[in-house]
Amino acid sequence: MNLLEILKDAIKPFVDGKKPPLHAGEVMNLWFYLAASEQTMRGEQISFNIVQDAELKENLNEIINNVHAPIIKEITDFLREEGVSLPPSTPDKPIGDFREIPEGAKLNDEEVSNLLQFNLVLGINYACRGLTEAVRPDVAAMFAKYQIMKVTSSLPLKDLAMKKGWFKQPPYYRPEHV
Repeated sequence: MNLLEILKDAIKPFVDGKKPPLHAGEVMNLWFYLAASEQTMRGEQISFNIVQDAELKENLNEIINNVHAPIIKEITDFLREEGVSLPPSTPDKPIGDFREIPEGAKLNDEEVSNLLQFNLVLGINYACRGLTEAVRPDVAAMFAKYQIMKVTSSLPLKDLAMKKGWFKQPPYYRPEHV
């Protein structure tokens, strides 16, 4: 596999400046990814206000500002340029210190960590779907970039969860008939 040939083939349709219109699947995948990213980020903003572990708070800040905010901006700008209406959105959550919320009414740091990891995995999987269903190379490239962004942000979070004892790992499988 020649990486330069792949890159050349990906760019080739745009050399003349003309792009085909988005197909319905690309619009649906981008629209859904935008809506899901916005809602995921709202949960992360709320979580940022209640987590107590400094490293987890740093991870949340990184994911909010360097993963979801850029993804949301890029897809929003892209869909507007393509003339696609945007999904309804909710406003950003304010930053504050809400640790005084009773324990039964909020997630603890372990629960936030595991939910954050789960949401990253979902984002990676849905980006894979968008990538494989895209016809236009620019749309495929966007989804490939989102996969990379989420994978690279999930690795330090996994390390933190393992270090803190929050990582959910299934039991080892040992067949009894061996």
